[in-house]
Formats: sequence, structure tokens, C-alpha cells
Amino acid sequence: MQRGVLTLAAVALFALPAFAEPVTPQDVFLTTQGEGQYLAKDLLLGAKVHNAEGQIIGDVEDLILNADNQVQGVILGVGGFAGFGEKRIGVALPALQIKNESGVVIVSLPQATKETLVALPAFERKQPPKSLLDRAIDKAKELSDKSSVTAKDAYEKAKQEAGPALQRAEEAAKKTYEESVKPALEKAGEATKEAYDAAKDAMAPKPGDTPVATPPAAEPAPATPPPPPAEAPKQ
Repeated sequence: MQRGVLTLAAVALFALPAFAEPVTPQDVFLTTQGEGQYLAKDLLLGAKVHNAEGQIIGDVEDLILNADNQVQGVILGVGGFAGFGEKRIGVALPALQIKNESGVVIVSLPQATKETLVALPAFERKQPPKSLLDRAIDKAKELSDKSSVTAKDAYEKAKQEAGPALQRAEEAAKKTYEESVKPALEKAGEATKEAYDAAKDAMAPKPGDTPVATPPAAEPAPATPPPPPAEAPKQ
């Protein structure tokens, strides 16, 4: 009988619906870096660009994408000092030479001479860059969205864990009541009844006791007659 009950319990346990795993859409997310792929920050963004003589002429500040979101070129900051007086020029991506020498990536632009860089006009944008206010608004929205998602995830997790935890708390409270509180209440009730019975027995008159005589009530004092009325004066 016991073995049959255990078997049914095991079948019921495996029959319970498990939490559904989230379905990952195909061709949407990339989990690993593939062969021939590189990260822009590792290879281009911020990279120092050298000329044919190995001198640093500037650094890559941005990427130029076409309508198909393919990289066509880079924005190169040249000239100036510590960002002041710097000019930004556009460079086609195929013009850059990217080499890996002993684990160090070197980006060079052999056609860049001092005269060429001075004569080149600055890259002309069709759309103005985002202002500091726009960037601050975007950042605030990003932090707000991340906070709401984090709070929602924490709520769902707490909601899932609250069921078993609440059940365990109810069982522990019931066990504590049955083992400790209920016996204590029963003992307290018995002790109260015993004390009440003892006090009742102590106050009850015992056989042979002389009852205490009650003194007679005092007679009321005679009433004082009222004084005679005063005579009226004669004319």
C-alpha cells in the first residue's frame, strides 16, 4: 500500500507543469564572437591612426554607416592639442590598413601626409549632433527603463518564491501552536480554575463557626419641634 502511494506521488510530481523556459528568437541575438568578426571598440573606435612613417596623426572618433547599416568609413580627429583646434575628417574604410602585430592592433592611413591633412575640409554632417541636454534625457530614460525592468523581475521572482515560503511559514506557525502555545494555554486555564476553586473554598463558612452578630441599627433621634411663630406688634 505504501509503495503504491509513493508511486502515485512520484507520477503526480513529474506530471506537474514546469516553469516554461523563455523562447529565444532565431537570428536575433548573438551569443559568441564569430570568426572574422570584431568589436568596434576593440579595433576601430578610439584607435590611434598612424601615417606611413608610423607617426600618430589622429584617432577614430566615430563610424559612418550607410542605409543598410554597413560601415563605409570612419571619422578621424586630426590636428589640435588635447582636443582643442582638432579637425574631424572622413576616411573611407578600405583606405585604412589594419594589422595585428604580436597581438597589437595597428591602424594606419598611408596616404595621410601633413599637407593632405591640412588641405582637407572638415567632414560635413547632414544632421547636427545630439546636445548635452538630449544625451542627458536619453541617459535618464535608459536608467528609468532599466530600473523598471529590474524591479519587475524582482517582483516576479518574489511572487514565485512567496508561495512555498508562505506555506512553510503557516506550517511552522501551526506546529509551534500545537507544540507550545496550545499546551501553555491549557495549563494556564487549569491553573486559573484551581485558583478560583481555592478562593471559593476559602470564603465559604465552615461548620462550627459562630456567625458574626450584626449590631442593631441606631434609632433615629426625636425631631425638634419648630419654634412658635412670633407675635405681631400691637398698635
